[in-house]
Amino acid sequence: MILLMIIALFVMSFIDFSAPVFLGPEGQRINLVFLIVCIFFALASYTDYLDGHIARTRGLVTDLGKFLDPVADKLLINTLCIFLAVPALFSRYAPEQVITFNAWCVMLLVARDIVVDALRFIAAQKNVVIAANIFGKCKTVLEMIAIILVLLNGWPFSYFDHTWPNGLRIVDFVVYITTLVSIISGVIYVVQNRKVFKEEK
Repeated sequence: MILLMIIALFVMSFIDFSAPVFLGPEGQRINLVFLIVCIFFALASYTDYLDGHIARTRGLVTDLGKFLDPVADKLLINTLCIFLAVPALFSRYAPEQVITFNAWCVMLLVARDIVVDALRFIAAQKNVVIAANIFGKCKTVLEMIAIILVLLNGWPFSYFDHTWPNGLRIVDFVVYITTLVSIISGVIYVVQNRKVFKEEK
């Protein structure tokens, strides 16, 4: 699903067309392409939950699954975060998209994932498997919520954006909170597994 989504977004970035727009109350504009991507992303996210649920309830949890599960999460999430942070990639068919993913937040999210992946790699060299903990799972859920809100151009919270000061949108606030939780979870991973950095004598 991730591969298909990446290929579709890549191909469409070279096509000059105006995608239909859903116009809701108070001028809410949701691009059709982004709506389809949102549905696709939600389905892919659900399969991630379903996979874990089946593995736990049927006793099918494996070291390979513990390794691949966070990798699939990061491929799905980081790909869309980067895509939504670069308006030039979708401006041809979604010019009405006013909400994007903050580029600084994307850099922090990706940097955190690189650090955690490096930690997992070092741990794997020592036959230690680092499974996702509750903090990492909260971070993943928040990222998925933030991406869906951006894809929907802030709907339904965009109706209340005018009540926030300095032009800050509710979706921006969600993205900032997501980034903060992500960094905190990364620090927790490193602290809890710092023993893997110790050299055996």
